[in-house]
Amino acid sequence: MSNNDVVSLHAHPIHETVRLPDGRETVIRVGIPEDSYIADRDLNTVVLELRSGRAVLAVVTTILNADQESEARRLADRVAEGLRSGELEPHASALEPLADEIL
Repeated sequence: MSNNDVVSLHAHPIHETVRLPDGRETVIRVGIPEDSYIADRDLNTVVLELRSGRAVLAVVTTILNADQESEARRLADRVAEGLRSGELEPHASALEPLADEIL
């Protein structure tokens, strides 16, 4: 990687798999939303997504920018911890407060 290459959530979204207390396996993704109508390079919005199998459980827009990879990793780790423990429910309303702060 050259000095001009920027590592960002465009090329490297955060993915983490966690098992919920009810046994469901859920994938946490923090990255640029996938939009077939807008080129990835034209987006700077970062979303937090939860999926279980093919089902989308929640999608929340965050206050992060595409270059805030370490902050995105901390957000994914915090969500994973909360989901595993049962402290967080896999719903947008439970995730919104975390998406609105930089951890």
